[in-house]
Amino acid sequence: MKQLIAIADGAHRLVRAVGEAAAWTGLVMVLLIGFNVFARYLFAFGSVALQESEWHLMAIGALLGMSYALNQGEEVRVDVLYAGFSPRTKHLIDMVASLLLLVVSLAVVVLSIGFVMQSYSLGEGSADPGGLPLRWLLKACIPFAFLLLALQALSNLLLLGVSLFDPDFAASRRRASES
Repeated sequence: MKQLIAIADGAHRLVRAVGEAAAWTGLVMVLLIGFNVFARYLFAFGSVALQESEWHLMAIGALLGMSYALNQGEEVRVDVLYAGFSPRTKHLIDMVASLLLLVVSLAVVVLSIGFVMQSYSLGEGSADPGGLPLRWLLKACIPFAFLLLALQALSNLLLLGVSLFDPDFAASRRRASES
């Protein structure tokens, strides 16, 4: 049991660290948009590469933000139904949801690798003149982000599984997170 908890906690810390680092893309994106607006209207300067960078930063933030949101318990639930369920039913729903998320995330990872490899082999870049090269690098964020999501789903599943067999573990985790 302790090994499962250690694996889950390690995955949780990794996803949190990547999510916190990725959150900085939001600040960079705001500064970049501000620069683009001022440069365009004050100096009549515009750059396709800088405009594309805005979209790339948004994509990276959204992709890496998925696993971080799950890591922080900010996922969307249908609380109208969920709130009325017993703790055991909620626990089972969370386990099934984590398992399904793990399977789907891994499927996206497997399916997207070919997409990235094709982009890499073609040397895909922006279709616009002056745009960013190396589009495959952005596309590589897809399998990476879904791998992180699968890792967080596995972490959740492991912790839910441990707490199913050891109710004291669940209570101690709740107390620790509240303090």
